[in-house]
Amino acid sequence: MALPVIGITIGDPAGIGPEIVVRAVADPIVQQSVRPVVIGDGWVLDRAVAATGVRVDFAPAGPVTLLDVANVDHRLQWGKIQATAGGAAGQFIERAVEEALAGRIDALATAPINKEALWRAGYRHLGHTEMLGDLTGTPDPLTMFLVRNMRIFFLTRHLSLREAIGEVTQARIAEVLPRIAAALQSLGVATPHIAVAALNPHAGEGGALGREDLAEIAPAVAAAREAGLNVSGPIPADSVFAQALDGRYDAVLSLYHDQGHIAAKTVDFHGAVSVTLGLPFIRTSVDHGTAFDIAGRGRARADSMIAAVLVAGDLVRRMRGAGHS
Repeated sequence: MALPVIGITIGDPAGIGPEIVVRAVADPIVQQSVRPVVIGDGWVLDRAVAATGVRVDFAPAGPVTLLDVANVDHRLQWGKIQATAGGAAGQFIERAVEEALAGRIDALATAPINKEALWRAGYRHLGHTEMLGDLTGTPDPLTMFLVRNMRIFFLTRHLSLREAIGEVTQARIAEVLPRIAAALQSLGVATPHIAVAALNPHAGEGGALGREDLAEIAPAVAAAREAGLNVSGPIPADSVFAQALDGRYDAVLSLYHDQGHIAAKTVDFHGAVSVTLGLPFIRTSVDHGTAFDIAGRGRARADSMIAAVLVAGDLVRRMRGAGHS
């Protein structure tokens, strides 16, 4: 079977993205597992190679291919929010989507972007996921974190906590649970067992600590079970993630951003990978930011970038095995 072709965007060119990308594609395990296609700016990557001391051969016939968008102003400064950097990062993503939709890459792995830089460049998306959804006509992509054997999905993402609580409704949970089950089945989990995290301490203690778990979450779980899905919950959030790590559940539905992020990053900050499902292609990403404070110093660790590329390749193989193109 042919190696999966993984497009890798370098993220904000003023951040650590270019450095972790060159480290990742130089890794022997990455080169043995996938065919990396780096989507970025050649001048920026040359700077990253110089900063890291890593040797990467971007020759057309080599193990790593460069798709040079050649769009970065050479006055770019490391470690600063710049509109030109945000504009370049947005164009890398746009080009990657074109490649994926044309079938020239099988999946996408993305280095971190800076939202403020994107906004200064005129983009109005809240992040990668929203931008990819817009570019592919996918109204509500699913976000899944993968850390060790634990999968975490998110009911809400980039909302304030107050706004997120308002989105914890029976209708919204009932709508997303079948989509999570279908996504897991597409990845080869035949009969997924999904846990729904509770919103309040101790799942609300029968309403004494808040009524959302009783009035919104429990009815949605009951309806999903009646529809034939294997769903449990609401399960107190201080327990459910540890139980998932122990293998009790195939996935956990986190209700808001930090609930799932804290669990994943505490388990393995450098190894957690974000996966976007529901797009016409698989997308994975590092679970950290642009780290402007160390950009250009050659100190950035590439663990999460390597993991993102390898997970993208593994998910492509799983989907092939499950009969999905």
